[in-house]
Parts: sequence; C-alpha cells; structure tokens
Amino acid sequence: MSLAQSPFTIAVDGPAASGKGTISKELARHFDVAHLDTGLLYRAVGRRMLAGVDPVDAAQSLTVDDLQADGLRTPEVAQSASRVAAISEVRSALVDFQRAFARRAGGAVLDGRDIGTVICPEAEVKLFVTASAEVRAERRFRELLAGGHDVTLEGVLADVRERDARDSERVVAPLKPAEGAVLLDTSTLSIDAAVARAIEVVEARARDVA
Repeated sequence: MSLAQSPFTIAVDGPAASGKGTISKELARHFDVAHLDTGLLYRAVGRRMLAGVDPVDAAQSLTVDDLQADGLRTPEVAQSASRVAAISEVRSALVDFQRAFARRAGGAVLDGRDIGTVICPEAEVKLFVTASAEVRAERRFRELLAGGHDVTLEGVLADVRERDARDSERVVAPLKPAEGAVLLDTSTLSIDAAVARAIEVVEARARDVA
C-alpha cells in the first residue's frame, strides 16, 4: 500500500545492531519513501573529530559528501559517534536537517536514537527496535569479521554495553522509547519476520490517519 497522507514520518529508534537500519531501509523500499540513517550524520562528525576537527565545527560544516566517506562503519568511528552525540551543540546543528528531511513530500523513514523523542515527536509512526546485548554483539561481531576487522566477540560485547550505557545515560536526548512507540524486540526474530511486523504497524497507522 502507499501512504495516503503526505508528509508521513516513520521514526525508528533503537540501540546499535538492533536491526533498525535494515528494517528502516525495507520500510522505505516497501512504501516507496525516502530513508535517512541519522546515525551516519553522527558517524561523519565522529570521523572528522578523530581526524582532529572540532566536533561542533564538524557538525556545523557537514556536507552530503561526508556521509559517503570511507570508514564510517568502523568500531572506532562508532564509539566516536556516540561521544559526539552527547554534545548538545552537535545535536543542535544537525536537528534542522533531520526535521526538514522528515517532513519532505512523499513521506520519509528516519532511524536513529532520538527520532521519536526529540527530532519528530509528532511522527505518524514511532518504532523502538531492540534486542539483547548478547544478540546485538553477535550480529556486529559477524559484520565486522566479514569486513576484515580483527575483533573478538568479548570485545564487541564490551563495546556494545559501553555504548548502550553512554547513549541511555547521557543528559542530552538519551536513548529511550518515545511516548506511543511500538516496541519491536528482534532478539528471536528473523529479519523477514521483523520487517513484516514493522510493515503491519505502519499499515495499521496509515489506515487510521487516512
């Protein structure tokens, strides 16, 4: 089905390796709407910080080309992204871009950690995708190994837990389910089952607001 109301925002939040990125891409494909992985904004800023750029300056001067840079998926950049995301000036610099994207004609899916709580609290659909730390670490471990990274499962699990703590305990826009969000635990779901459930949620909401 197509989304009758335009704009129509689907906000997908959740911790690292929960499956929210894959689910968001599939939702965008299924409903033929635009998709933004907002984590890439923070990864791009984090990558530039690692290169010696002040994080606030990096956020304020971010370009589309920065989102295409190599190395945005490395563990080092992921940790740096989590650190810069706790800086209020960085988040403020990126808010307008995200909100404009969310309300574009034709609809949009945004995934991140504060889409439903801060960026788009009035989104037509809010999902919070999660999974146990152990399951998420296993997923990330396999992904990193496939990418040629020298990692251990124990080390990846420690990184996942450290990032969870930082993201959920930060003062600015902590990671948590938005009011009215539908919880989708993917710990024991195949990706096909998780996507199917997300599609059901969106279709039900689209019928409500049509």
